[in-house]
Amino acid sequence: MNSDRILTTLRIGAGLMLYVLALPSDAVPAFARQTGQDCVACHVSWPELTPYGRYFKLTGYTIGKPAFSSEGFDHIPLAVMAQASITSTKNNTTTDPATGETTTVNQRNNSAVFCCLSLFLAGKVTDNIGGFIQWTYDNLATTADGSLGGHSAIDNTDLRLAGKYSAPGAAEPDWLYGLTLNNNPTVEDPWNSTPAWGFPFTASPLAQTPAAATLIDGGLAQQVAGIGAYAFWQKTLYGEVAAYRTANVAGNLLRAGTPFNTPGGVITVNNFNPYWRLAYAHDWGPNSIMFGTYGMVVNVFPDNLSTSTPTDRYRDVAVDAQYQYITDPHTFTAQTTYIWEKQSYNASFPITQQTGSGYGAGPTPANPTDTLRTFKVKGTYYYERKYGATLAYFQTTGSADEGLYGADDSGNPRTPNSNGYIVEFDWVPIQNLRLLLQYTGYSKFNGASTNYDGTGRNARDNNTLFFDVWVAF
Repeated sequence: MNSDRILTTLRIGAGLMLYVLALPSDAVPAFARQTGQDCVACHVSWPELTPYGRYFKLTGYTIGKPAFSSEGFDHIPLAVMAQASITSTKNNTTTDPATGETTTVNQRNNSAVFCCLSLFLAGKVTDNIGGFIQWTYDNLATTADGSLGGHSAIDNTDLRLAGKYSAPGAAEPDWLYGLTLNNNPTVEDPWNSTPAWGFPFTASPLAQTPAAATLIDGGLAQQVAGIGAYAFWQKTLYGEVAAYRTANVAGNLLRAGTPFNTPGGVITVNNFNPYWRLAYAHDWGPNSIMFGTYGMVVNVFPDNLSTSTPTDRYRDVAVDAQYQYITDPHTFTAQTTYIWEKQSYNASFPITQQTGSGYGAGPTPANPTDTLRTFKVKGTYYYERKYGATLAYFQTTGSADEGLYGADDSGNPRTPNSNGYIVEFDWVPIQNLRLLLQYTGYSKFNGASTNYDGTGRNARDNNTLFFDVWVAF
């Protein structure tokens, strides 16, 4: 990236910063209004939870006053979140080796854009019922012709029925337990080491990203509906089991706004698919630690418009850990996760071998089974909850499969291997506003470090500088 692009990015970013700082910010998000506490009680830096934030979540978001009660109206159970940003890609052009034609990689590069606006209906309903529903308008959604256009749909949603049990004379509950209805596996998890609320908490909506990802790592978000039961014993042992199915019929609301009756639209899974979570946690002084495992097995119809074919099976098994040190003025947090996925193409492989194509818009694997592995680790330091710095590393590796990933210039099947790092700096001048500068660098992208797509494009060409203004009130 040349110096002119950096200067342009910073100038536009300064304008965005001054504009947002002028916005009214005396209001706080819905849960803070409900509890009467500042955001930092529940968040190290939103959405990353503190031990108290995890307790609030597991008790069904029911601490504090409901918005409406017999005594009348108390507070507005709504919150709004918005982001504006600038993305600057190191090399935003690519050249077709056959024609010599040069095209743009990312739209609106080096331009200030409004990314998205989310509305939350969130809060306590009764002493045992609470939750949140997020609806998001994405101004940068990709339309059918590849251009950018506004689109709105439901986002992460978690509704809970929760309870607690205290032994006689106990200072705090021995058991927290409940039921959760949600639309994204791991969105209900109280730790920030699982995919739904894991780092990066926001990223460029315009930048190129690796093509391959495990199914549990966002592949089912807002496409399934799941109900689960959980229990947390003495803030030490946590367990959860859940079952997910395609969000249709009674679950239509949990995928509202996402394409369903279009090829390659909402994933169609067979019946109910199990999810599990186990974790050991321990808090002492300003420290807290967690070691855990989670995973699921999903049977997917290759053609999302047909349930008359056999299914492919995805089995994801993961381990994760988290550490937090929270004091005033210093906080340090670290999370890591490793996901191992086995892909069994019981439906797609035989039909591809027979016909050369898969079912509908489904995969066309050259192997009957493949594996995909994801590793992520990050560490974050904040001073006075205002000035933050994060360093993260990510890696995806997997089986070479020409049917899924193509072949290189020598005719060898490509792998999905990608890896890189993220450096991020954050400033939170008030609890409703975050300004961040994030740099993402790649060493390998979609299977190679150089010429990964056959046009001469290298992994580092996708390195991205991202400036973001994130407001919540």
